[in-house]
Amino acid sequence: MLFSAGLYPVTIFADKTHFPGPWEPGDVIVSYFQTHPLPVLICMFLQFGAPIALGIFTVFGGMAASFLLWVMVHPGIAQDPTLLRALYYLSYAFGGPGFSVPMGLLLAGVSVPAAFMKLLPKWVVGLGLVLAVCGELSWLNLIAPKALFLIPLVRFPSFIWLIATGFMLPRAVTQPLRSSVVPA
Repeated sequence: MLFSAGLYPVTIFADKTHFPGPWEPGDVIVSYFQTHPLPVLICMFLQFGAPIALGIFTVFGGMAASFLLWVMVHPGIAQDPTLLRALYYLSYAFGGPGFSVPMGLLLAGVSVPAAFMKLLPKWVVGLGLVLAVCGELSWLNLIAPKALFLIPLVRFPSFIWLIATGFMLPRAVTQPLRSSVVPA
């Protein structure tokens, strides 16, 4: 919820000028951060709160990207185009593929054992595996900008998957597991 709320001030919904993509020319990136410090600070503040709520699932990528955005809008940093672009690309890497690739590993790491142990419904396992593949393929965005769609495709549905799994897995785990060992 906090992550989604943080997107509002920097997207087209708030202003015709939106957060620049990594394919944008350097002057577009620099100009955005020089002229939109308040929306970026609001975005950073809300997105910094999101990893706290989600704990370990997004802590590194979410916090690193948020801190870098916070640094980018400070006077002196926003006026240095070379430094600003370097921080921008680091923020993008941590919050983009730096989030979706580890999330893909988490999704696969839960889905595969859950499938073998029949701890989750097939549709939850299937969705987890599809999202995991998308998460792992999202690293292609680093060399092929058209693969950018994979990052939000993983980010938003994975939150829904985590919530569904959180509700379904405890019930499945509390059911006694069958044992081939017969008590003496």
